[in-house]
Amino acid sequence: MTTRGAMGNLDREGLRRAQQETECTARRRYGLPARVLFRLLDVFYGRPRTLSKFKVLELIARVPYQSWEQVAYIAITHTYERAGLARRIYDRVQESRAQQDNEQWHLLLLEERIARQGIREGWLRFPEWETEPFDSDFAADYAELDTVADLFRQIGYDERLHKQESVARMGEPRFH
Repeated sequence: MTTRGAMGNLDREGLRRAQQETECTARRRYGLPARVLFRLLDVFYGRPRTLSKFKVLELIARVPYQSWEQVAYIAITHTYERAGLARRIYDRVQESRAQQDNEQWHLLLLEERIARQGIREGWLRFPEWETEPFDSDFAADYAELDTVADLFRQIGYDERLHKQESVARMGEPRFH
């Protein structure tokens, strides 16, 4: 695991390939709660993809990890006599914490972009971002990237890794 906020250390071409791979990956079927969430976002923020809308999604994306962390610490308290189980729970907490921190970086980066541009809702226009240099107070902590387009490719790549880890975990027993 990298000590930086980004999940992976891809160069510009690697980010482009990751974006292409994500776009070619079959979408999962959303459940009712997700569909309701997306519809509510459309009602409050409009149908276009905006920075403000993505910011809200990143805020929401942290909640499952925060909830899991709280429940896991309670579980560790009740399983300390079974060291192996307590250790497996703790290891899962560390994974969830890294994902939660990654979502926090996404939120901070989006908030920074919104503030720097002085906008309430910005339209996502990737061709303009291909030439706009990425400049962030968080770059040293998250990732050193060339352009704003690369920032959004990195965030997309991080989200794909979150999805893959979650899907892999769904097929496993909670703790064996």
